Amino acid sequence: MAKGHRSQIKRERNAQKDTRPSAKLSYARVSVQKACFVLDAIRGKDVTSALGIVTYNPRYASTLIKKLLESAIANAENNNGMSVEKLYVEECYANKGPTMKRIQPRAQGRAYRIEKRTSHITIVLNER
Repeated sequence: MAKGHRSQIKRERNAQKDTRPSAKLSYARVSVQKACFVLDAIRGKDVTSALGIVTYNPRYASTLIKKLLESAIANAENNNGMSVEKLYVEECYANKGPTMKRIQPRAQGRAYRIEKRTSHITIVLNER
């Protein structure tokens, strides 16, 4: 059982808010595996080199992640007052989103299922 009243538990949980600048893209039309190839390349890098990596990466997910990274940088500047030179990618991960199920007609009246996967991509920055 939980300790305390529901409102008290919520109050304590909200008091431990993460103040690091971040950006999240929900329902991105790219699978988690494909997004992680790009995210693994920029994890731990400073934001200028991470932007360079993402800009010249040929994968489709890199265009989405570039936009998301620029958004996280803007959040750090405007909301937290951090300088861009000191920022680096502390965390970046992709979680599984809902899968859209579609049907592809095949020979002899059969139907094959096509799964169009989505993901929720998150980038968290911090200062060095």
